[in-house]
Amino acid sequence: MTASATPSRTHHAGSAMEVLAVFLKLGLTSFGGPVAHIGYFRRELVERRRWLDDATFTDLVGLCQFLPGPASSQVGFSVGLLRAGWRGGLAAWCGFTLPSVLLLLVFAMLAPSLGGPIGAGLIHGLKLVAVAVVAQAVWDMARKLCPDWQRAGIALISIAVLSALTTVYAQLVVIVLGAVLGLMLCRSSRPASGAPRAEQGAAFRVSHVASIVSLVLFCALLFGLPVVAGLHPWMPAKVFDAFYRSGALVFGGGHVVLPLLEHQTVATGWVTSNDFLAGYGAAQAVPGPLFTFAAFLGWTIGPGLNHWAGAALATVGIFLPGLLLVIAALPYWQALRARPSMAALLAGVNAAVVGLLAFALYTPVWTSAVRSWSDFAVAAIAFLLLTRWKTPPLIVVAFCAAAGVAAAMLG
Repeated sequence: MTASATPSRTHHAGSAMEVLAVFLKLGLTSFGGPVAHIGYFRRELVERRRWLDDATFTDLVGLCQFLPGPASSQVGFSVGLLRAGWRGGLAAWCGFTLPSVLLLLVFAMLAPSLGGPIGAGLIHGLKLVAVAVVAQAVWDMARKLCPDWQRAGIALISIAVLSALTTVYAQLVVIVLGAVLGLMLCRSSRPASGAPRAEQGAAFRVSHVASIVSLVLFCALLFGLPVVAGLHPWMPAKVFDAFYRSGALVFGGGHVVLPLLEHQTVATGWVTSNDFLAGYGAAQAVPGPLFTFAAFLGWTIGPGLNHWAGAALATVGIFLPGLLLVIAALPYWQALRARPSMAALLAGVNAAVVGLLAFALYTPVWTSAVRSWSDFAVAAIAFLLLTRWKTPPLIVVAFCAAAGVAAAMLG
């Protein structure tokens, strides 16, 4: 199974160590979420290092936004694959992902010792960060992904369905419903990243064998893991299945993973709601992909699983489906993205994702964090700092943490 790239004008073969060094730097400095990550990637990889041209980079971004999974990590993996083959793709993923994984594991280790008013206030402040960040994500995504009555209606229908269903498959039902309604109502929607450019199809190629093997493996794990976990109640298999399915069903990446992970960990009793929201708040303070929140959850899962094993299974499980899908899709992306039906389907799915995230903003985020008027005031200020004054997320995290500690000390 080999990947081959037809070089663009700016592409030169590199080594896996070179890729690792560049993406380790990005993994340590890329704050601000997936949209900001793409900006960092473009400046470093297109403008500064000229590893690929702008058109090829834009096509990769369009593909990764179309697929489930963490878009920035998928783009990074693809660029590493283009630069230095399979080892380059693995090096890019490790360099960009591991710094935030390690930082969140440090927080997970320290969290149980954060007792007393200061520790409780810090944890509560991080939960208020989650309120502001998720509210910002809902606001930004609703403006971008629900600009007309059709998609706004799909988002509202999704909220209604989620409020009526209690099954753990509610998110999947909503995503499928969004796809069907999108095909019916959103035929006039534009493709994910502008008009197709067939002439760029040769800039990046993965062999058809690699594509087929990746797709088969993706499907085998998606449908086979629940069977294995049901037949043999072995905790590692159940954990890997839960995080794999979360990663496989996240359309939109970033904060959209929140409700899926909440159902897989809090609803099952593996993680408490307080720990979940505290870890989510801490994830806003570290660079790199938000999906590394899974490492914190894997570490925190209760009896029946070693901390390190839980973190490793959760991290690999949540990232693997997105990487398998991008490998599977690369040979066919140019042809698929030109079809109006695919654009309509994606528009409906994205609108459903807005509804899914809006529902998660209310429960568990709002109901678990906002307990008084002062909590509301802190969350509202944090929201304004993020949306109106474009304050760096790290500063907003520090503000909410300090406010939580102050309130606990004064109370």
